Amino acid sequence: MSMYGFEAMNFNVDAGYLEAIVRGYRSGLLTSADYNNLCQCETLDDIKMHLGATDYGPYLANEPSPLHTATIVEKCTQKLVDEYNHMLTQATEPLSTFLEYITYGHMIDNVVLIVTGTLHERDVHELLEKCHPLGLFDSIATLAVAQNMRELYRLVLVDTPLAPYFSECITSEDLDDMNIEIMRNTLYKAYLEDFYRFCQKLGGATSTIMCDLLAFEADRRAVNITINSIGTELTRDDRRKLYSKFGMLYPYGHEELAACDDFDAVRGAMEKYPPYQAIFSKLSFGESQMLDKAFYEEEVKRLTLSFEQQFHYAVFFAYMRLREQETRNLMWISECVAQNQKSRIHDGIVMTF
Repeated sequence: MSMYGFEAMNFNVDAGYLEAIVRGYRSGLLTSADYNNLCQCETLDDIKMHLGATDYGPYLANEPSPLHTATIVEKCTQKLVDEYNHMLTQATEPLSTFLEYITYGHMIDNVVLIVTGTLHERDVHELLEKCHPLGLFDSIATLAVAQNMRELYRLVLVDTPLAPYFSECITSEDLDDMNIEIMRNTLYKAYLEDFYRFCQKLGGATSTIMCDLLAFEADRRAVNITINSIGTELTRDDRRKLYSKFGMLYPYGHEELAACDDFDAVRGAMEKYPPYQAIFSKLSFGESQMLDKAFYEEEVKRLTLSFEQQFHYAVFFAYMRLREQETRNLMWISECVAQNQKSRIHDGIVMTF
């Protein structure tokens, strides 16, 4: 797969079947007609009835009334997990490793969820139920015993795929909310850089498309880290250390972001980059809460475009991300219906087509 343009010669030998499968899965994503109908639902049971005619039907069919939003989200996630596991069992190298990389982000989120929950004395079993099923690993329940980063690594994470990413954040400092957030971002930085290098090694269309998608992810995280750290004790150097060392913003944009001390300064730094200028132009000044949605919309556009090209692995990454966005949409719609806030229903939906 290393020679660009020659993937067509041998790609289908190992990955042709799975590419067909994932494109088939993609055709089951909800359409604009589905969203229109869902937005008119009056109760969660109406939502269940409408989803009964989609790919989610079998997963919700046996759920008794009254339904809860958490149940709808859980079943939608379960569908994605089943599809992922089917693809993983059929995959050969290097696609199987590529598919495993997709789950490492969920692993990091699960580690952070359990460590934060334990810090606030929540029950471990309750926390495990909230973990994303794609990010579970054998020793995850024992995370609760760790008092600091070093113990966290030595007792639990040394045997997981996240072990190499921990080298940058092993300290003896006790875990508190600030340290945990820094740990999350340090791990994510190491993970994205590792995934980026892996995709570069694959070469061909996979490398071109995936590196573009990962660069966008790295840039989005850099912006979010900057906005979330405004007004905290995080220094410029600390902030800069959390940015991934690739992407359109690397290195000059990172220097500017590290120096920002309010949202409008972030906007000023980002408007020098045409793709991000388009995102920020949708927001009025000082309006940071709509930024996430604007980034999600841009991401969906890029993910959808990856299906226009054949013979590459990025379609697997794109499909997983689009399904996750769809689950977020369904969660938002369900919450709006459950809380009788239907006037806000369109505020949180990001169309996935």
